[in-house]
Formats: sequence, structure tokens, C-alpha cells
Amino acid sequence: MNMNEKLRKGKEIEHWRKFKDVAENFWGWGTPAGQKRAERRAQYLIKLADIKSGRRILEVGCGTGIYTEKLVKTGAEIIAIDLSPDLLAKARSKIVNVGFLETDLENLPFSDQNFDAVVGVSILHHVNVEKALKEIKRVLKSGGSIVFSEPNMLNPQIFAERKINWLRKAMGDSPNETAFFRWRLARALRNVGFSEIRVKPFDFLHPLTPKPFIKIVERLGFAIENIPLLKEFAGSLLITATRP
Repeated sequence: MNMNEKLRKGKEIEHWRKFKDVAENFWGWGTPAGQKRAERRAQYLIKLADIKSGRRILEVGCGTGIYTEKLVKTGAEIIAIDLSPDLLAKARSKIVNVGFLETDLENLPFSDQNFDAVVGVSILHHVNVEKALKEIKRVLKSGGSIVFSEPNMLNPQIFAERKINWLRKAMGDSPNETAFFRWRLARALRNVGFSEIRVKPFDFLHPLTPKPFIKIVERLGFAIENIPLLKEFAGSLLITATRP
């Protein structure tokens, strides 16, 4: 690990040390709409990665365990990692039967072809994507799958957050995080050697949507997700791929 990488990861750890008690608010998972968004993502992870009893799953960037808590209910063996000791402490305090590990996604301490699937929500945009994808591919079994949800750079709010410094700070974004254009992310997956790659824009439900309007906004969002061009401005990207 070079000095720049050490500094980048150190800043990330320090950032979440400051915000560990309010991290879920910054992420937008705590509101009624945020909880709906989280549940939808969890179901995507479970279905598309075939998470069930008898499967060994690596969750990367588990944070405070919002998704870990949902994944472990499937009966699968869950190994959950995060770079932040402070966020991991919160996850460990509320979830049992999970192997939590403080480690670096770009330098995974697992043997080759160790997991049936690797999943994560809003984590790849914090790391060196090429290094992380190579490590993820290495620890995946042949035929294993990845499922991720990441922020979409074409979404107007996300674009503004990443490009305007004062807004980035106000939203609680860490110093190094970015977002993805889906075609670039698909190309990165191809370059590393993944197959069956799909990067799909989804989710128009904003976490601050008032509770009485959630169903209306959700239905409208589902419709827009199927409209060419308009769907490209969704808030998130759903990423799936397979190790050949």
C-alpha cells in the first residue's frame, strides 16, 4: 500500500469515526422512505446472489449492519467486512451469527475461490474500483456472482453532491467517495474479466419522501425505470456479474 492509499483510507476511517452515531441518517436509510429503499435493495441482493442456507457469502462495506441483519435471516453463512472499526462495533453490537472482520476491500485476507457470492451496497464508490474488483473476482468461486447497488452519477442530486464541496460536506459524504456512470462501470467489470455483466439504473424514491406519498412516488418511479433515457437519471445502479 503506497502513501496516497494510506492517506485515503485513513481519511475514510476518521470520517466515519466522527459520524458513526449518525451514519444511517447520512446514508438515508433511517426514514420511512429510506427503509423501503433498503428493503428493496436487500431483496435484490438475496434474489440475484441466491443467498440461502448452504451458501457462503461475503458482504463488503457492511457499515453498521443494515443489510447484514437482513442477509443473515436467509440462513446463509455471512462474512461481513468494513474498513471502519467504529461502524463495525455498532454492527457487532446488534447482530450475532455473522463473521465480522475489519479489513480492506482492496486487500482481502481470504484464499482464492472462497465465496459463492460477493455483495454490497454503496461501497465500490469509496474504493479503488480496479483493485477492489480484482480482489472480489479472486475470492469468488468459479460461477460465483456479485450484486451491488451504487450511486448513479447521472442523477442530478448525486452529481451536485460529488461536485460541490459545501454540499458534499453538508450531506456527510466522505472526502474520497464518488459515483458511477454505468457504462464505465460495465467496462471496468469487463476489463477485470467478469461475464454476464448488467448495470441497470433504478430507484427514484428519495429518502426524504413524506410517508403519505411513498406509494405514489414508488409506483411512478417503477414506471420511469422502464422509460428509455428518463431511467438513466435514477438515483442508483444495480450491478450484477459472474466470475467465469
